[in-house]
Amino acid sequence: MNPRNRSAAVTAGLVATAAITLNAQTTSPVEDMQRARSILSELVETNTTNSERGDNTVAARALERRLLDAGFPEQDVHVLVPDDAPTKGNLVARYRGRDSTLKPILLLAHIDVVEALPEDWSVDLNPFEFVERGGYFYGRGVTDDKDEAAIYTANFIRMRREGFVPDRDIVVALTADEEGGPRNGVQFLLAEHRELIDAVFALNEGGGGMERDGRKISHNVQAGEKKFLSFYFAATNPGGHSSRPVEKNAIYDLSGALLAVQDHDFPVQLNEVTEAFFAGSAGLVGGEMGEAMRRIVADPGDGSAAATLSEDPGYNSRLRTTCVATLLEGGHAQNALPQTARANVNCRLLPDHDPGDVQARLEALASPFDVEVTARGEATPSPPSPLTSEVLGPIARITEEMWPGVPVLPVMSTGATDGLYLRREGIPVYGVSGIFGNMDDSRAHGQDERILIEHFYEGQEFLYRLVKALAGDGAS
Repeated sequence: MNPRNRSAAVTAGLVATAAITLNAQTTSPVEDMQRARSILSELVETNTTNSERGDNTVAARALERRLLDAGFPEQDVHVLVPDDAPTKGNLVARYRGRDSTLKPILLLAHIDVVEALPEDWSVDLNPFEFVERGGYFYGRGVTDDKDEAAIYTANFIRMRREGFVPDRDIVVALTADEEGGPRNGVQFLLAEHRELIDAVFALNEGGGGMERDGRKISHNVQAGEKKFLSFYFAATNPGGHSSRPVEKNAIYDLSGALLAVQDHDFPVQLNEVTEAFFAGSAGLVGGEMGEAMRRIVADPGDGSAAATLSEDPGYNSRLRTTCVATLLEGGHAQNALPQTARANVNCRLLPDHDPGDVQARLEALASPFDVEVTARGEATPSPPSPLTSEVLGPIARITEEMWPGVPVLPVMSTGATDGLYLRREGIPVYGVSGIFGNMDDSRAHGQDERILIEHFYEGQEFLYRLVKALAGDGAS
């Protein structure tokens, strides 16, 4: 039977998802869907948190076994474990193409997850038990980022079974400690095994589809992300007895400096990615906000347009660098004037914003209150990836094939992914998945994390088509 012609009802029954309706034009063959589901289940039920209970190496070994059993040569499948961190293993596997002189494309996903306590989830769910219910898969990591790891592994096996020979190699890297921990997998691989993951560009998390009320609104491609840098704000004072207050008070001084930060807006600075995002979003959003998007692209100095967009935290964060107080401590006794007061101010810098300029601005805001500002480390450079037709063209074409009329939007993440380490080393990164998510029900990192089963399988088929298109069909 041609899998493209099977009925949606039969498909749903075969993959044990009878509660949903699957579209045969946007899903993979049944056995490949079953394999992706099986891999996702195994990954979810392997604890990969940065804790005594977590072990990324166990998960990497399980994926290694899957690929070797499918016939991949041992020399092309590696589990790489730092000598000082035996539970922080990473899987790197290579799918061979025709021309070894061409740089490969890299498929990146992390298989570690944030901590989850069973008592924090609903009583009938366990974060480390894979559950299928009501058209959803539940479990820690089903949206961040074990879904993509399972898809890449299943699709590698599918391509090998089908005899696909790309023009260039394809490399998959499934890594540790993206969510935090001492041995970030991408940094480790770049430092000690660069030759295994060097690539012309990479696909990663960070993008994906946006859906609301069952309607697909846009398919986002993350082509940039902000830089992370925190600053210490510190006020000091000789102190004294609390029964004899004085005008100079470390807590009051610190408070004044923090309020100055709260009231300060960094200037609007658009780049290629954010210009494309606002230009593409204007028609989708419509109304006053959509018109403000058109005006800000035409004139980044339009203060009225910036003020309108700044009312939305997401849009505001894409317009400018932002800084916000996140931690606070001060004083040493109930009956003593404070001698010290300190705060952490976390900044998310635009990719091309000089950290020195940000620090100078914070120092100017804090100086009238005699508060010292000190950078906590350094911001990791993360230049935006170029919006090339080589990458965006196939994304747009396959998006139109699968979901006609859904626009592709380049985006800059206001948070951070492991893509920043690759971008810093000259490897462009594009966050794209074909996995749509409910804009009003994001559960990544949260209680009862879940993914719509239909969306998981659509993402599997999208990434299969996209990777083949980007790697070349072997006919050239």
